Amino acid sequence: MSGDRARIEVSHLTKRYGEVTAVRDLTFTVEPGLVTGFLGPNGAGKTTTMRMLTGLVSPTSGTATIGGRPYRRLPRPSRTVGAVFDASAFHPGHTARDHLRVYAAMGGYPDSRVTALLDLLGLAEAADRRTRGFSTGMRQRLNLATALLGDPRVLLLDEPSNGLDPEGMRWLRGFLRQLADQGRTVLVSSHVLSEIQQLVDDVIMIRRGELVAAGPWSRLAGPPAVLVTSPDADRLAATLQASRPDGDAPSVEVIQAGRLRVHGLDAPGVADLAAEHRLRVHELVTETSSLEQLFLHLTTDKAATP
Repeated sequence: MSGDRARIEVSHLTKRYGEVTAVRDLTFTVEPGLVTGFLGPNGAGKTTTMRMLTGLVSPTSGTATIGGRPYRRLPRPSRTVGAVFDASAFHPGHTARDHLRVYAAMGGYPDSRVTALLDLLGLAEAADRRTRGFSTGMRQRLNLATALLGDPRVLLLDEPSNGLDPEGMRWLRGFLRQLADQGRTVLVSSHVLSEIQQLVDDVIMIRRGELVAAGPWSRLAGPPAVLVTSPDADRLAATLQASRPDGDAPSVEVIQAGRLRVHGLDAPGVADLAAEHRLRVHELVTETSSLEQLFLHLTTDKAATP
């Protein structure tokens, strides 16, 4: 499948349930070869959007396509899209192998594919255990194995990190990165922002069903700031702001007495300027924006604005 055939495109997508609008005029693109984080508070419309992508929910208006086609028009959907929405959708009396064989038969895939995925997902030793005894983390792995039966080029994963311990989270990061590096399109919703930040290339954020930010995480995060601790903080702030008379001076935020946050100049630049003017500096720390900070700024602060 070419890159174009693996691209997800959502255009002016809207879903209403009576008087409630779950998704409102949503437009974004998810590119192949990247892990894209789909983020928003509870009730923001993430799961509804992903279900519209897979034809489980019909949009009120707008379009959601994969490779230019709605899901229902894909000739063999499981070869194109693998989706994980529910970590508990297993028959409790089935073993992991039974479960995968049922879905393999439905999709027309050989038992050899089941064996390969049990190995790939680290489930070989548990293959003949009944799923009723599986931990949440093992259920997540089995869900991923189910989604990968058709070797799809697109993966839609709704909260795949739920229930994973730190080792499982590290495994998931590496596994999804490997899939993206193979040229697959990976869309992941999650509330574990610290983990998602270590994984994603692009970010899509929604609030109350509307888009609030989209793009590469490196661009959305912006350049790092410098935290400065100095007994001469007032003089240093004035010096920094007067350092470039052309109007392109660093911006300085006073955090508290003796502590500044500087944007527009890196740590060596702040140190050199302070030394030139014989101003004391006790600490310099480069501060990169976190996904959590951006998330809270765009979904909480904005919500509180009248």
